[in-house]
Amino acid sequence: MFAEPSAPVSGGRTPTVIRVLVLATFVVILNETIMINAIPRLMVDLAISDRAAQWVSTAFMLTMAAIIPTTGWFLQRVSTRQAYAVAMGVFLAGTALSAAAPSFAVLLLGRIIQAGGTAVMMPLLMTTLMTVVHEHDRGRVMGNVTLAISVAPAMGPVISGAVLQIGSWRWLFVLVLPIAGVITWLGLRQLENVGEPRAGQIDSVSVALAALGFGGLVFGLSRFESGNFTSPALIVAAGSALIAGFVLRQLSLQRSGTPLLDLRVLLSGTYTKALVLMSVAFMAMLGSMILLPLYLQNLRGLSPLATGLLVMPGGMAMGLLGPTVGRLFDRFGGRLLVIPGSIGIAASLAGFTQISMTMPYWQLLGLHVLLMLSLAAAFTPVFTLGLGALPQHLYSHGSSMLGTLQQVAAAFGTALVVTVMSARSTTLVESGADAVTAHLDGMRLAFLVSAALALIVVIMAVLLPSRAVAREQFEETETIPEFAKS
Repeated sequence: MFAEPSAPVSGGRTPTVIRVLVLATFVVILNETIMINAIPRLMVDLAISDRAAQWVSTAFMLTMAAIIPTTGWFLQRVSTRQAYAVAMGVFLAGTALSAAAPSFAVLLLGRIIQAGGTAVMMPLLMTTLMTVVHEHDRGRVMGNVTLAISVAPAMGPVISGAVLQIGSWRWLFVLVLPIAGVITWLGLRQLENVGEPRAGQIDSVSVALAALGFGGLVFGLSRFESGNFTSPALIVAAGSALIAGFVLRQLSLQRSGTPLLDLRVLLSGTYTKALVLMSVAFMAMLGSMILLPLYLQNLRGLSPLATGLLVMPGGMAMGLLGPTVGRLFDRFGGRLLVIPGSIGIAASLAGFTQISMTMPYWQLLGLHVLLMLSLAAAFTPVFTLGLGALPQHLYSHGSSMLGTLQQVAAAFGTALVVTVMSARSTTLVESGADAVTAHLDGMRLAFLVSAALALIVVIMAVLLPSRAVAREQFEETETIPEFAKS
């Protein structure tokens, strides 16, 4: 797909192909978070336990983790229009199946199919952006992308809370279906192919190792919240072993030029630092996204809709700041943004360690807005710096690895904070503390762990360069460049 790209465009306008892909990505990401508030309703309507209901989110995350490692190979073998048609077609099929699901098993299947389409969209968007947008304009365009992909998850819980006030959970899919259908139609009318696909066989062993390894790792991490440590630890160990096998397989395949996921992206020091920073920041962010609703609903007694409205300004602020961050990045480079952003992430998470039953809502709102603004200041430059440090023929593989590790980081962050919170709460209850005090103290400790993780983000931010100047060095030091070009 990107072997022979057109010359990158420069100027004030965002290319049409990027506008189309951003709109489609907005819809699929909105759908990813729109089910958060529907779990209690699912438990009643489908007569399932809370543990089973959580699978509407867990299965989505597992599927994403299993499929994204294959997207680097896939995006190089099909045209832009074909990749878009497959992604949106699969997403539409999953949405329709979920809306009409007569049972929980069918709903789960629909969500898995939806995730299959969603897994392709983000790597497709990021790879196309890096290919068609001139280096001097990438910050601005990436900022506009941030506007879409930040507002979508913030709006998901609010929209679902409003819909569930007046209708069934099925309407969450029914409303998305025609919107996604129209966007698919418009996209296929306006989308132009970028570059030419390359021929190549897919390695079935790599696919199996990636699916079982990354899927198993995410599944094992998601099970730690059950309180049973032995079984999840064994699953995580098995997943890690399969991932090790996947890595060895890719290193072997690189000698023939057909790896499923090209690990030579890690030869770029800038990309590797950006990868670590993004993964740890995502881990800390997801942990806070789990803890804050639990605090607001379980301890402060807010409704799901009120909770969504309270956290919406932070997501909106993050999205609205995105274009400004992008323009500042194009003008001044990354360090001016990433270092203050990483410090802001650590400071906001440290502030959440002071939560109490009487903390004013305006303070919670302020801390959440600070967190989201800090993430906006970090994410846009880090995405652009990391991918910009790679040669063009590795853009799709770099996007794929970023997406994969984001899913793993999300699962690890969630498992970590829930495990820390539960362990602390249980210990205090057994010591004679009341349940509310124990739960609150467990949440404070979990936020403290997230704040400690954010210190790693600060360190990596200091190590990043202001500009993606490492690409030329990467191309000079790459040990086997001809394999990637074959």
